[in-house]
Amino acid sequence: MLTEPSAAVVRATLPAVGAAIEEITGLFYEKLFRAHPELLRDLFNRGNQAAGSQRQALAGSIAAFATRLVHRPDERPDVVLGRIAHKHASLGVLPEQYPIVHEHLFAAISEVLGDAVTPEVARAWDEVYWLMANALVAIERRLYAAQGVAAGDVWRAWEVVSRTDATADVAAFVLRPADGDSAPAFRAGQYVSVQVELADGARQIRQYSLTGAPSAATRSIAVKRVPGTDGTPDGEVSQHLHTHVRPGDLLRVSAPYGDLVLEADGAPLLLASAGIGCTPMLAMLDDLAGTGHDAPVTVLHADRSPATHALREDHEALAAKLPDAAVHFWYEQGGAGDRTGLMDLSDVTVAPGTRAYLCGPLPFMRAARGQLLAKGVAAADIHYEVFGPDLWLAAA
Repeated sequence: MLTEPSAAVVRATLPAVGAAIEEITGLFYEKLFRAHPELLRDLFNRGNQAAGSQRQALAGSIAAFATRLVHRPDERPDVVLGRIAHKHASLGVLPEQYPIVHEHLFAAISEVLGDAVTPEVARAWDEVYWLMANALVAIERRLYAAQGVAAGDVWRAWEVVSRTDATADVAAFVLRPADGDSAPAFRAGQYVSVQVELADGARQIRQYSLTGAPSAATRSIAVKRVPGTDGTPDGEVSQHLHTHVRPGDLLRVSAPYGDLVLEADGAPLLLASAGIGCTPMLAMLDDLAGTGHDAPVTVLHADRSPATHALREDHEALAAKLPDAAVHFWYEQGGAGDRTGLMDLSDVTVAPGTRAYLCGPLPFMRAARGQLLAKGVAAADIHYEVFGPDLWLAAA
């Protein structure tokens, strides 16, 4: 909670800071990577940097956190902080990296806003930053402890057992620990980070949902090849995995993290996905089938066509194992026996008390969430996973 003097200053200066926040964060990244080029090479997503989306994400997180502090002083956005902390833990972020961010962020604030950054203003925004940073460090410390690892020590070598081309643009990999030890436990819906060394020596990291049941001895992921759009480069990690990785190769994989986890307590469930967002839903369905779940489950998916629907046969087969499951697939280009167009829930029965899980592109999840709210699903019962840098935008 902000002290009252700082809250008053932040409230008064929030419009000015908000108006300049993208310029501030752009300058921040320039300063940060000039001083610490290894962070861009080995930690930050270079594709998001090139597209400018990482800048927007940092801007959104700072402005949103400050806004909540001054307008909802008795609340802390723990859901979004927890989601960011899970992502940080999967990347191996360390507590000592927060002072580095602070140094270059506040240098950028001072340079952009100039004389408007009085000592009083600097102290107030400093308090905002450390409230957010210390909350993240505390959550990340608990996440590392839960995996039984030291802070940041989340990486292990995994061997690729098999590879299957699920579609023209999606490759599915089965992995096992290279040291012969057992795979770490996870909860259906969680993801791992995969770090690869690229041709220029950079070690880039991306997150991929685990697609199998937590009870399996191996772990499975599905990787969609990410093409460049509007002048942005192709996805570096997905292209590398598709082009170079085969059975017998080793991958550097993190411990599992993620806060979109299945809670199967007898309530009706609804699993809605689009595109490669089906992957955490497959893990949930596999887990439900393996544990004898008998409550109603509604399975929804939207894609461009049946040919682009990754692991469609698994999606159908796992749902078919459940005694009370309804399955609806929508394809923009149509498909025999399926629905044509975008996902439309107008004639889909949604049972009272349904708990919903969503994963897919942000516009899809916003549309699906709106339809579920209109059908009477409580906002607190709609859970979703966001990949990429737009976590705070998704919470809006």
